[in-house]
Amino acid sequence: MNPISPDRLISFWSIAQLEASVVILMNIVGALFLGMVVGYERSYHGRAAGMRTYGLVCMASAAVTVIVGYPQFWFGGLLPLTATADPTRVIQGIVTGIGFLGAGVIMKEGLNISGLTTAASIWASSAIGILCGAGFYFAAIVLALIASATMIWGGQIEAALPSRHAVSVVLRFHKGYRSNQTDIDDLAKASGYRLAEGSISVISENGQEEWHLVFIATGNHKISIPAIADSLERCEFISGYQVAFARN
Repeated sequence: MNPISPDRLISFWSIAQLEASVVILMNIVGALFLGMVVGYERSYHGRAAGMRTYGLVCMASAAVTVIVGYPQFWFGGLLPLTATADPTRVIQGIVTGIGFLGAGVIMKEGLNISGLTTAASIWASSAIGILCGAGFYFAAIVLALIASATMIWGGQIEAALPSRHAVSVVLRFHKGYRSNQTDIDDLAKASGYRLAEGSISVISENGQEEWHLVFIATGNHKISIPAIADSLERCEFISGYQVAFARN
Protein backbone atom coordinates (compact mmCIF):
# COMPACT_ATOMS: atom_id res chain seq x y z
CA MET A 1 0.00 0.00 0.00
CA ASN A 2 1.18 3.48 -0.86
CA PRO A 3 2.34 5.14 2.44
CA ILE A 4 0.49 8.33 1.49
CA SER A 5 -2.57 6.74 -0.06
CA PRO A 6 -5.95 8.21 0.93
CA ASP A 7 -7.01 5.01 2.69
CA ARG A 8 -3.90 5.01 4.84
CA LEU A 9 -4.26 8.69 5.69
CA ILE A 10 -7.96 8.37 6.48
CA SER A 11 -7.21 5.60 8.99
CA PHE A 12 -5.61 8.21 11.24
CA TRP A 13 -8.90 10.12 11.29
CA SER A 14 -11.37 7.27 11.65
CA ILE A 15 -14.28 7.56 14.08
CA ALA A 16 -12.73 5.01 16.45
CA GLN A 17 -9.38 6.80 16.30
CA LEU A 18 -10.99 10.15 17.09
CA GLU A 19 -13.01 8.69 19.96
CA ALA A 20 -9.84 7.27 21.49
CA SER A 21 -8.11 10.63 21.01
CA VAL A 22 -10.93 12.41 22.84
CA VAL A 23 -10.63 10.05 25.81
CA ILE A 24 -6.86 10.50 25.85
CA LEU A 25 -7.27 14.27 25.64
CA MET A 26 -9.68 14.27 28.60
CA ASN A 27 -7.14 12.37 30.67
CA ILE A 28 -4.39 14.78 29.68
CA VAL A 29 -6.42 17.92 30.43
CA GLY A 30 -7.58 16.53 33.79
CA ALA A 31 -4.01 15.66 34.74
CA LEU A 32 -2.83 19.13 33.71
CA PHE A 33 -5.42 20.75 35.99
CA LEU A 34 -4.60 18.53 38.98
CA GLY A 35 -0.87 19.10 38.51
CA MET A 36 -1.38 22.86 38.47
CA VAL A 37 -3.44 22.62 41.65
CA VAL A 38 -0.56 20.88 43.41
CA GLY A 39 1.99 23.31 41.96
CA TYR A 40 0.12 26.42 43.07
CA GLU A 41 1.56 26.21 46.60
CA ARG A 42 5.11 26.16 45.24
CA SER A 43 4.34 29.02 42.88
CA TYR A 44 2.71 31.04 45.68
CA HIS A 45 5.87 30.75 47.78
CA GLY A 46 8.11 31.84 44.92
CA ARG A 47 9.71 28.50 44.11
CA ALA A 48 11.26 28.00 40.69
CA ALA A 49 9.11 24.93 40.03
CA GLY A 50 5.54 26.22 40.01
CA MET A 51 2.20 25.56 38.38
CA ARG A 52 3.63 25.14 34.88
CA THR A 53 6.25 22.60 35.93
CA TYR A 54 3.83 20.53 37.99
CA GLY A 55 1.13 20.71 35.34
CA LEU A 56 3.50 19.61 32.59
CA VAL A 57 4.92 16.74 34.66
CA CYS A 58 1.45 15.50 35.58
CA MET A 59 0.15 15.88 32.02
CA ALA A 60 3.11 14.12 30.42
CA SER A 61 2.89 11.24 32.90
CA ALA A 62 -0.81 10.83 32.10
CA ALA A 63 -0.20 10.99 28.34
CA VAL A 64 2.50 8.32 28.37
CA THR A 65 0.38 6.08 30.60
CA VAL A 66 -2.94 6.40 28.81
CA ILE A 67 -1.66 5.57 25.31
CA VAL A 68 -0.59 2.16 26.58
CA GLY A 69 -4.29 1.33 26.89
CA TYR A 70 -4.91 1.86 23.16
CA PRO A 71 -2.28 -0.19 21.32
CA GLN A 72 -4.78 -1.10 18.61
CA PHE A 73 -4.78 2.53 17.48
CA TRP A 74 -1.03 3.04 17.39
CA PHE A 75 0.23 4.32 14.02
CA GLY A 76 -3.32 4.56 12.77
CA GLY A 77 -3.95 0.91 13.53
CA LEU A 78 -2.11 -0.08 10.37
CA LEU A 79 0.82 -1.95 11.87
CA PRO A 80 0.33 -5.42 13.34
CA LEU A 81 1.20 -5.65 17.03
CA THR A 82 3.89 -8.21 17.76
CA ALA A 83 3.81 -7.76 21.53
CA THR A 84 1.33 -6.75 24.21
CA ALA A 85 1.84 -3.33 25.76
CA ASP A 86 3.01 -3.58 29.37
CA PRO A 87 1.83 -0.58 31.44
CA THR A 88 4.01 -1.54 34.40
CA ARG A 89 7.18 -1.01 32.35
CA VAL A 90 5.92 2.36 31.17
CA ILE A 91 5.12 3.43 34.73
CA GLN A 92 8.55 2.26 35.85
CA GLY A 93 10.17 4.41 33.17
CA ILE A 94 8.12 7.45 34.21
CA VAL A 95 9.03 7.05 37.87
CA THR A 96 12.72 6.71 37.02
CA GLY A 97 12.70 9.75 34.74
CA ILE A 98 10.89 11.94 37.25
CA GLY A 99 13.42 10.84 39.86
CA PHE A 100 16.18 12.45 37.79
CA LEU A 101 14.09 15.60 37.40
CA GLY A 102 13.51 15.75 41.16
CA ALA A 103 17.22 15.31 41.84
CA GLY A 104 17.89 18.39 39.74
CA VAL A 105 15.91 20.68 42.06
CA ILE A 106 17.72 19.55 45.23
CA MET A 107 20.44 22.02 46.11
CA LYS A 108 23.13 21.83 48.80
CA GLU A 109 24.76 25.02 50.00
CA GLY A 110 27.14 24.46 52.87
CA LEU A 111 25.20 22.50 55.47
CA ASN A 112 21.83 23.60 54.12
CA ILE A 113 19.83 21.37 51.81
CA SER A 114 16.90 22.85 49.91
CA GLY A 115 14.47 21.52 47.35
CA LEU A 116 13.55 18.24 49.02
CA THR A 117 9.88 19.18 49.35
CA THR A 118 9.78 20.37 45.75
CA ALA A 119 11.39 17.14 44.53
CA ALA A 120 8.98 14.99 46.53
CA SER A 121 5.95 16.95 45.34
CA ILE A 122 7.07 16.71 41.69
CA TRP A 123 7.27 12.95 42.14
CA ALA A 124 3.77 13.00 43.68
CA SER A 125 2.54 15.07 40.73
CA SER A 126 3.83 12.40 38.39
CA ALA A 127 1.97 9.75 40.40
CA ILE A 128 -1.23 11.80 40.02
CA GLY A 129 -0.71 11.84 36.26
CA ILE A 130 -0.17 8.08 36.20
CA LEU A 131 -3.42 7.57 38.11
CA CYS A 132 -5.26 9.78 35.60
CA GLY A 133 -3.75 7.90 32.69
CA ALA A 134 -4.70 4.55 34.21
CA GLY A 135 -8.30 5.68 34.74
CA PHE A 136 -8.24 6.04 38.53
CA TYR A 137 -9.77 9.51 38.46
CA PHE A 138 -11.17 9.58 41.99
CA ALA A 139 -7.86 8.39 43.44
CA ALA A 140 -6.01 11.03 41.39
CA ILE A 141 -8.26 13.82 42.69
CA VAL A 142 -7.91 12.66 46.30
CA LEU A 143 -4.12 12.36 45.98
CA ALA A 144 -3.94 15.88 44.52
CA LEU A 145 -5.96 17.26 47.43
CA ILE A 146 -3.88 15.37 50.00
CA ALA A 147 -0.61 16.53 48.40
CA SER A 148 -1.81 20.14 48.29
CA ALA A 149 -3.01 20.05 51.89
CA THR A 150 0.27 18.55 53.05
CA MET A 151 2.29 21.24 51.29
CA ILE A 152 0.08 24.07 52.57
CA TRP A 153 -0.47 23.03 56.18
CA GLY A 154 2.22 20.42 56.76
CA GLY A 155 4.80 23.04 57.72
CA GLN A 156 2.43 24.67 60.20
CA ILE A 157 1.62 21.34 61.82
CA GLU A 158 5.31 20.46 61.99
CA ALA A 159 6.12 23.82 63.58
CA ALA A 160 3.39 23.36 66.21
CA LEU A 161 4.68 19.95 67.31
CA PRO A 162 7.53 19.63 69.83
CA SER A 163 10.84 19.39 68.04
CA ARG A 164 14.50 20.24 68.41
CA HIS A 165 15.42 22.62 65.64
CA ALA A 166 18.79 22.89 63.97
CA VAL A 167 20.79 25.95 63.00
CA SER A 168 23.58 26.10 60.43
CA VAL A 169 26.54 28.17 61.69
CA VAL A 170 29.70 29.39 59.99
CA LEU A 171 32.41 30.79 62.28
CA ARG A 172 35.47 32.72 61.12
CA PHE A 173 38.23 33.09 63.70
CA HIS A 174 40.88 35.76 63.98
CA LYS A 175 44.02 35.05 62.01
CA GLY A 176 46.41 32.85 63.97
CA TYR A 177 43.76 31.72 66.47
CA ARG A 178 43.39 27.96 66.81
CA SER A 179 39.97 27.02 68.08
CA ASN A 180 38.94 23.69 69.56
CA GLN A 181 35.70 21.80 69.95
CA THR A 182 35.46 22.64 73.65
CA ASP A 183 35.16 26.34 72.84
CA ILE A 184 32.42 25.60 70.32
CA ASP A 185 30.56 23.35 72.78
CA ASP A 186 30.58 26.09 75.41
CA LEU A 187 29.41 28.61 72.84
CA ALA A 188 26.50 26.40 71.78
CA LYS A 189 25.45 25.67 75.37
CA ALA A 190 25.39 29.38 76.17
CA SER A 191 22.69 29.81 73.50
CA GLY A 192 20.67 26.74 74.53
CA TYR A 193 22.03 24.47 71.82
CA ARG A 194 24.47 21.62 71.44
CA LEU A 195 26.90 20.78 68.69
CA ALA A 196 25.57 18.14 66.30
CA GLU A 197 27.85 15.13 66.09
CA GLY A 198 29.75 14.79 62.83
CA SER A 199 28.71 18.23 61.58
CA ILE A 200 32.07 20.00 61.86
CA SER A 201 33.87 21.04 58.69
CA VAL A 202 37.07 23.10 59.02
CA ILE A 203 38.61 25.29 56.33
CA SER A 204 41.99 26.99 56.86
CA GLU A 205 43.42 29.62 54.53
CA ASN A 206 46.38 31.91 55.16
CA GLY A 207 46.39 31.06 58.85
CA GLN A 208 42.69 31.85 59.34
CA GLU A 209 40.25 29.09 60.22
CA GLU A 210 36.61 28.86 59.22
CA TRP A 211 34.33 26.29 60.87
CA HIS A 212 31.06 25.05 59.37
CA LEU A 213 28.81 23.26 61.85
CA VAL A 214 25.25 22.66 63.03
CA PHE A 215 23.71 23.55 66.39
CA ILE A 216 20.75 21.52 67.67
CA ALA A 217 18.40 22.92 70.30
CA THR A 218 18.65 21.16 73.66
CA GLY A 219 14.97 21.85 74.37
CA ASN A 220 11.75 22.40 72.48
CA HIS A 221 12.16 26.17 72.34
CA LYS A 222 11.80 28.14 69.14
CA ILE A 223 14.88 29.12 67.18
CA SER A 224 16.07 32.66 67.82
CA ILE A 225 18.64 33.57 65.20
CA PRO A 226 19.21 37.08 66.63
CA ALA A 227 19.92 35.59 70.08
CA ILE A 228 22.55 33.26 68.63
CA ALA A 229 24.03 36.11 66.62
CA ASP A 230 24.21 38.23 69.77
CA SER A 231 26.13 35.48 71.58
CA LEU A 232 28.56 35.13 68.68
CA GLU A 233 29.04 38.89 68.50
CA ARG A 234 30.35 38.93 72.07
CA CYS A 235 33.00 36.27 71.41
CA GLU A 236 36.42 37.88 71.23
CA PHE A 237 38.00 35.11 69.18
CA ILE A 238 35.41 35.29 66.36
CA SER A 239 36.03 37.75 63.52
CA GLY A 240 32.89 36.91 61.56
CA TYR A 241 29.97 34.53 61.47
CA GLN A 242 26.94 33.42 59.51
CA VAL A 243 23.80 31.92 61.06
CA ALA A 244 20.87 30.45 59.16
CA PHE A 245 18.14 27.88 59.48
CA ALA A 246 19.37 24.37 58.70
CA ARG A 247 16.58 23.81 56.21
CA ASN A 248 15.78 20.88 54.01
